[in-house]
Amino acid sequence: MSLNVIDLIKGQLGPALVSQAASQFGESESGISKAIGGLLPAVVGGLANNADNPGVLDAITKAPSSGILGNLLGGSSSNPIITNLLSSIFGDKVSGLINSIASFAGISNNSAGSLLNLVTGATVGTVGKYAADNNLGASGISSLLNDQKGIISTLLPAGLSLASLNIGDWAKGYKFDNDNDAINTPSSEGPKVEVTRSTTPSGTNPDRNNNNEGGGSIWKWLLPLLLLIAAGYFLWKQCEKKQTTTTTTTSDSTAVNSTTDTAATAGTVTTTAPATTKTDENIDLNGIMLKGYKGGMEDQMISFLKSDGYKNAADDSALKDKWYDFDHVNFKMGSSTELEAGSQGQLDNLVAILKAFPDAKIKIGGYTDKTGNEASNVKLSQARADYIKAALSKAGVGSQVLGAEGYGSKFATVDATASDAERAVDRKMSVRFAK
Repeated sequence: MSLNVIDLIKGQLGPALVSQAASQFGESESGISKAIGGLLPAVVGGLANNADNPGVLDAITKAPSSGILGNLLGGSSSNPIITNLLSSIFGDKVSGLINSIASFAGISNNSAGSLLNLVTGATVGTVGKYAADNNLGASGISSLLNDQKGIISTLLPAGLSLASLNIGDWAKGYKFDNDNDAINTPSSEGPKVEVTRSTTPSGTNPDRNNNNEGGGSIWKWLLPLLLLIAAGYFLWKQCEKKQTTTTTTTSDSTAVNSTTDTAATAGTVTTTAPATTKTDENIDLNGIMLKGYKGGMEDQMISFLKSDGYKNAADDSALKDKWYDFDHVNFKMGSSTELEAGSQGQLDNLVAILKAFPDAKIKIGGYTDKTGNEASNVKLSQARADYIKAALSKAGVGSQVLGAEGYGSKFATVDATASDAERAVDRKMSVRFAK
């Protein structure tokens, strides 16, 4: 099964970035999410259509060293790699694509244009990094992009098709082949669609004429369209699930942990507690308003401290079964030193909580999904836990952090063969109170 590069790219376009982009552009998070959902398949489709273009392959090769992934919101619009790449893959159709996405997502053209640059930067940066990590040359990148042609149209959200995005005739080659048509993907000479109809068996309806007279001919285009809409709607709901996923972490889930915490909680095992929708609002910290989620990490930690739950805990064994997952602190793919955009705010919130309750002590836990080498997973999760501990120490609350431990995939619950979006629940950082 060929690699779906969109699963890789989504790691750069998570909820934290959507939230920050919405704030920066003055748009709703749902609008930003819809726009990204339409732009990502379009951009990947554009690259796939230009899989043999030396300029495109060169841009992808150079992207990792250009710093694109480290500054998606700040530098994508002015990065010459992105500007030249968009011209190469869409030509004079860029404005048409922006208009279509703006109308579909209910955002301004300026916001749609900025998001096009952002998504393009995330795409070439991620593909370039994957190519570098796996020693892929130009031919390997070309092959990887060509492999995406069979799935592009299935990834569009309901209400969009590649043809509706005004990105050129080449988009016609990316569609379902549900009526036995032989559809060839476009060549460098332009789009070519070769159609071979099967002969109608005797005793059935006669062949339709070129004017498509007769009601039965409508199914030749309606059936593929209905299937496309159904598939697109399902995939879109899967993407939006990241936006509206419920917070049911911490209080009731327990598991055997490593030697440091002999019965520590994995931190994200689903509990029977009612799901709480993540709604951005102010969380009261003794009169100071922290930006967070009702039922999120800050809200739960503050409620526990105010209830004297920490003060009344006799020893560490009474606390080790309660882990609180960070809602927004996420590391960039494969990194233990670079946080995704929007992560610092929640670290600042944790610092404020510890300063407001100076007697409270905590421990940090790092987790990975089940993919990759377990020794490497443990090493990565440990490095990430140590990074957060160091960041808290730098902020002046280091004496309240008693330890940091990486557990790798020891408590992961999602199979390694699941999609990247499904495995995201196992990749997290957590915190618990300690004594």
